[in-house]
Amino acid sequence: QVQLEESGGGLVQAGGSLRVSCVVSGIVFNPEIVAWYRQAPWRQRELVATITDIGHTNYSDSVKGRFVISRDRGKTMMTVYLQMNSLKPDDTALYYCYVNVRGSEYWGLGTQVTVSS
Repeated sequence: QVQLEESGGGLVQAGGSLRVSCVVSGIVFNPEIVAWYRQAPWRQRELVATITDIGHTNYSDSVKGRFVISRDRGKTMMTVYLQMNSLKPDDTALYYCYVNVRGSEYWGLGTQVTVSS
């Protein structure tokens, strides 16, 4: 059974950096797509960054140049990172990890990131 667990969220001042992680366990096949989403209060869930199984990355315009997504693949586990730099109060949100494995989608429960001004 595929499970995702995020960690690394917290409170940081504007301009600071934070790295969130997501441990993906129970995977047999290499996920085609791994992504980070975020959702702020009273806003729709937003796609932040994606990385494919061959390492291609894509970012939303709001984080491009500030955030970096990466992944480390083990035999049955994978860790996905989101390095967040030059953080802004608008980056405050619950950050979710997402994987797509052969058409099946899996989500974590999220880790809270709060950026103070």
